[in-house]
Amino acid sequence: MAEHVPVLLEETITFLDPRPGDFIIDGTVDGGGHAREILGRITATGTLLGIDWDEALLAECKARIGGNKNVVLVHDNYANLPEILGSISLENERLSRADGLLVDLGFSSEQLASSGRGFSFEEAAANEPLLMTYDDSRRPVCAILREESEADLANIIFEFGGERLSRRIARVIKDQGRKKPIMTSGELVEVVRSAVPRGYEHGRINPATRTFQALRIYANGELENLKTLLESLPTVMRSNGKAAVITFHSLEDRIVKHAFQAFAKEKKANILTKKPIGPTREEVHRNPRSRSAKLRVIQFI
Repeated sequence: MAEHVPVLLEETITFLDPRPGDFIIDGTVDGGGHAREILGRITATGTLLGIDWDEALLAECKARIGGNKNVVLVHDNYANLPEILGSISLENERLSRADGLLVDLGFSSEQLASSGRGFSFEEAAANEPLLMTYDDSRRPVCAILREESEADLANIIFEFGGERLSRRIARVIKDQGRKKPIMTSGELVEVVRSAVPRGYEHGRINPATRTFQALRIYANGELENLKTLLESLPTVMRSNGKAAVITFHSLEDRIVKHAFQAFAKEKKANILTKKPIGPTREEVHRNPRSRSAKLRVIQFI
């Protein structure tokens, strides 16, 4: 797998300001890009809890940083953070609440490169099975395309992808599915391409971009998971603890923004980023996938 490039690394570390002895949670540890920098700051006296829903990514992370005695890696969904902390704090009460939390909602470069789960619409992944799930307990996208009605499928693609041609795309998906089930990512790309006009979006993005995003978000319940995590923050963060969330599209960012505003209004926390922090021009040049990243940080009182 290609190594995941951590986005907004310097900015995130500056705001979180992890210090020796801190207990920091990386709720989307991926390959350990942010985690390694955090480890260097909390030193051997601190503890890092790394969580990931993707078992393959967690194995990659374990190979990179799992040898550290102060690292705890858990295969789970960050939405279950209160239960995870309840479990690990049985052995160490210090780990019941965190000094810092990072959730990077970006799509891992490793998942895109060779997930074997059909996340990517790139040609190299054309033969991958159309699963798009992080965990085998979820219903795969190939089943969603087959089982959802045309109207519901159109609503999913519009609501979670912002795709203005969602109805046309849903109609062609269902028409094709009646002839032959869509089973690979490459087949879905071709169906979407056939549904949109030539030169769609003036070639700025792959025509399947928004459809793939929508189906991935829906299949994994990503927005519901994010809301669940945010609701739990007052119970999992220590006084003065900081929570940082990196989002990559407006649906996620709006949820984080409103949750943080609510905490501030209730005088439970202070917002440290009055406006979201984006990548520098240099970072976008080095890592084009960072261009839509937004960092928001809050500190609990």
